[in-house]
Amino acid sequence: LPVKVDREERPDIDSIYMQALQMMIGQGGWPLNIFLTPDELIPFYGGTYFPVEPRYGRPGFLEVLQAIRRFYDTEKGKLQTFKEEILSNLQQSAMLSGNAAELNREIFQKGLELNTGIIAARDYGPSFPMMPYAELALRGTRFNFESKHDSKQVCTQRGLDLALGGIYDRVAGGFHRYTVDATWTVPHFEKMLYDNGQIVEYLANLWSAGVREPAFESAIAGTVAWLKREMTAPEGYFYAAQDADSFNTSEDAEPEEGAFYVWTYTELEQLLTAEELLAIQEQFTVTRSGNFEGKNVLQRRHPGKLNATVETALAKLFAVRYGGNPDTVKTFPPARNNQEAKNNSWPGRIPAVTDTKTIVAWNSLMISGLARAAAVFGNVEYLALAVKAANFILDNQWENGRFQRLNYDGKSAVPAQSEDYALFVKALLDLHQASLTLATGEAAQQLPNSEFWLTKAVEVQAEFDEFLWSDELGGYYNTASDASGDLLVRERSYTDNATPAANGIAIASLVRLALLVPNLEYLDRAERGLQAFSSIVRDSPQACPSLISALDWYRHSTLIRTSIDRISELISQYYPTAVFQIETDLPEGVVGLVCECLTCKEPAKTQERLLAEIWQSQTRI
Repeated sequence: LPVKVDREERPDIDSIYMQALQMMIGQGGWPLNIFLTPDELIPFYGGTYFPVEPRYGRPGFLEVLQAIRRFYDTEKGKLQTFKEEILSNLQQSAMLSGNAAELNREIFQKGLELNTGIIAARDYGPSFPMMPYAELALRGTRFNFESKHDSKQVCTQRGLDLALGGIYDRVAGGFHRYTVDATWTVPHFEKMLYDNGQIVEYLANLWSAGVREPAFESAIAGTVAWLKREMTAPEGYFYAAQDADSFNTSEDAEPEEGAFYVWTYTELEQLLTAEELLAIQEQFTVTRSGNFEGKNVLQRRHPGKLNATVETALAKLFAVRYGGNPDTVKTFPPARNNQEAKNNSWPGRIPAVTDTKTIVAWNSLMISGLARAAAVFGNVEYLALAVKAANFILDNQWENGRFQRLNYDGKSAVPAQSEDYALFVKALLDLHQASLTLATGEAAQQLPNSEFWLTKAVEVQAEFDEFLWSDELGGYYNTASDASGDLLVRERSYTDNATPAANGIAIASLVRLALLVPNLEYLDRAERGLQAFSSIVRDSPQACPSLISALDWYRHSTLIRTSIDRISELISQYYPTAVFQIETDLPEGVVGLVCECLTCKEPAKTQERLLAEIWQSQTRI
């Protein structure tokens, strides 16, 4: 009996059986094909891609099925042994525990060093954003630890790779999923919401850390423009993804990868003036032979601000794609499937298909990115976009009192998982911080005040704690207690992939809540969470950058209490383990208070003293 599981709907199921496959053959990958016993649903054989007919040194799928049938019918003893071993190994792997006292300065420093090294490496094949690693490396820039890496240079280079590389769609905004090469030139053209949210947050943080590269600000603005135009539903939530493939013409039988995005040299000659073409060639890796199957991906050659001639040329290319210039094409309705893409009458090129479902975790990553960019650049428009998406989730993603992960055209579905809770609580806290200063004055009439978001974060966290926290082991299970009866084991997410691990994000938010509410139960829970995963942080820090970021929060958490005008200035700077609180009743002559967990420093009486105390708190050992 074949059962197809969408890993975007049920990442918990995918995780269990992917781990089983790795136990069987030593590696994993997608598509994941796993064979289960019919009664207990225990895996006993698996693989990734099986061609229909034997090829590439792989057996054909029919051959695999026949072999599995023979084994199942004739090798009952071996089958029983396999079942017992796999189930035992899965159960054992889910019992990870440790001792929080082990998480000392040396472990933290080791985690920073190894993960910065991962971002620094530039000598291997496909290039992925790897944002959880980049964010941790950026945190390390504020310390003076001895290192073989210049962490500021490494983080700046990652920002340049993203903002200048072919991974960024310079014509219309938005980041592709990854590049197929080590030079960040040719992307796999799919655009994922989760990548774009994390990259916007990273570039905003990089800017706030003092790397004021114009391409970073431009890439953020372009990505937000793409988000509003193509990825935002009328109700305010964000769509999940856009495909890599699209049709050149409505008569094509199959879509072609990158067709919507790339340009032949002949096209550029016909569309642009000689001056514009020369300017494009000076700024981008554009040649007659192209850099992708005879066509050109626009990869920038140099950082800095683009001149007016280049911007005019890019606007012309935008018009070819969308049938109008960037100032007039504010919304571009999605093609929901290939038939719709081919049959609709489009004003420009035929667009790639858009996956229009809502995924709470991915929306939350985008909300966080927008909130941080809003705070750094003082942009109320970014905040308003994030607020609308968050309000949609609050208003539509609870069914019978329980949080739901997905929404298909207005109907919520699938109980929320740990990443949905963790990332949405983080998003609510990020909105709280951004709203401290931006949701004032005229904006206050349209946007909720900051306390609204803190209240909602506390409410969602309470549900998270009730249904997914492990009293026995510490940390959060992937699946809620009332939605996990059909699972072999209840796993806890602690390793990072394209998105950050739920437990790393959750533990960091617990520390933030402990400072803001305040409630020491949050801090106790954060400590228990770190204890639960201390062995993986100690032994394999390169697998869990988000947990090391959570350890950073736990070791260096800072509460800054000051007036709203000073928060407006401070919040745009890079203090990655600080939260801000408006203080309207400071003693006379005092400009602010800096607190480390339960202990507050001497009240600061000058701006210079306040800044010094903040920096000391953020860099303390």
